[in-house]
Amino acid sequence: EADQHREYQAAVAALDGKPVVIRTLDIGADKQLPYLRLPAVPNPALGVRGARLWQSHPELLDTQLRALLRVSTPERLRIMVPMLSDAGELAWVRGRLEGLAESLGLTRLPALGAMIEVPSAALGARRLAAEADFLSIGTNDLTQYTLAMDREEPRLAARADVLHPAVLALVKATVEGAAGACPVGVCGAAAGDDLAGPLLVALGVDELSVEPARVPALKAALRRLDAAALADEIPGLLELDDAAAVRERLTAWFAADATATTTTTCERMPS
Repeated sequence: EADQHREYQAAVAALDGKPVVIRTLDIGADKQLPYLRLPAVPNPALGVRGARLWQSHPELLDTQLRALLRVSTPERLRIMVPMLSDAGELAWVRGRLEGLAESLGLTRLPALGAMIEVPSAALGARRLAAEADFLSIGTNDLTQYTLAMDREEPRLAARADVLHPAVLALVKATVEGAAGACPVGVCGAAAGDDLAGPLLVALGVDELSVEPARVPALKAALRRLDAAALADEIPGLLELDDAAAVRERLTAWFAADATATTTTTCERMPS
């Protein structure tokens, strides 16, 4: 607990008043810890991982939550809970968070958010949004579970694409389910994809998370984006067969949009 608290406090201090997002311990499948070896199972990606681990190891969650609550300004924190299947699991975590806060005499609590990584969470986004302070779509796992394609299998890497219409439909369902209740972010690799990032904005996502080196390029792209015009294309994109077709149509749309923008700019220039 002391080690975790020191790291969290350092992150809060370094960001100097900006919010800090911390994901609760997310192990299982491709993520393992040397001090907590989970039993071998036939399909670890569908096993005890993320939020499911807390039922058998609640002490690990409590240790992390206490470390987070002890940060000097806990209201700057956003706690993000992975691998939720339904709102009941998040309510259980909130109950433990509030109970620990009460025992510590705290009234200022971090925001508590749900990660949308499995289809049931996306389809139940309305109920999750009523329990959460924010939703965060983990596009890597959401793609894996929607398409039944292991994200660790290199032979499927080209096909496990977030731009598959089925994955996009779940992103759309999440945004629509959360509308008016809480914001929706994306913390998966898709936010940094040149085609997927702008499309996520057009779908109504409020926040994109990318590695620092990609921030300037993404900001520049979004400043140029006509999100409303791209949103008009979404129904047609959802009717396509696969991700390759979506990428082809998006590439053509952006090329046509760039040409139209250049032409309009030239026409407005004084002779």
